Amino acid sequence: MATHSFSLLSIQSLTSNSTNRQSDNNTFLTHKSRGTSFTGGKLLIRQPQNLNIFTIKRRSSTVATVAFSLPTAKSERAPSEKQPKWSARAIKAFAFAELEARKLKYPNTGTEALLMGILVEGSSSAAKFLRANGVTLFKVRDEIVKLLGRSDMYYFSPEHPPLTKTAQKALDWAIDEKLKSGEGGEITVTHLALGIWSEKESAGHKIMATLGFDDDKAKELTKFMDKDIEMLYN
Repeated sequence: MATHSFSLLSIQSLTSNSTNRQSDNNTFLTHKSRGTSFTGGKLLIRQPQNLNIFTIKRRSSTVATVAFSLPTAKSERAPSEKQPKWSARAIKAFAFAELEARKLKYPNTGTEALLMGILVEGSSSAAKFLRANGVTLFKVRDEIVKLLGRSDMYYFSPEHPPLTKTAQKALDWAIDEKLKSGEGGEITVTHLALGIWSEKESAGHKIMATLGFDDDKAKELTKFMDKDIEMLYN
């Protein structure tokens, strides 16, 4: 199984120029920020000392480019550059899923964690649809504890809890479904949610069903498959 990877290509801080900085306009300072990205990695920031040429177009904004590939168990797939990309919201949902698994002190990221990740991210069409149909974050957390129990309070999950087999299948279903459609664009959170639902023996599917989600609602959710594209700029 291929592992997921995060590669921070560039982040340029485009803040307004300070009047007390007097140095060569072509000189850049490079330093590491004290904060971290949602992946847990340090952010490398290149900050120009004179920003007049940048602030004309964009003032007080940050531009980040992140290369990201979710894990796949299918090594026979086409080269990665030909595969559909995951949407920004889907990437965030996956990162939150790992975090939620760690909060519950679980050793793996299962379909139940993927479901929580979708709801924690919260801004996708899929998350809004799930909430409108009674699948809320607090209810899902309660059902997870009922179904899977609580972990040992002294156990600490790994930084990236590995996927369960059913969670891996849910991700691969989402990729395959996008490829089968023959359409361009990204793999969205809706693909991920329906991938969870496709795994009928998984904890995520069982929890969704317990909270009233069914095949009819799944068909309705398919209408939002390509509606999570996030515009980076206005």
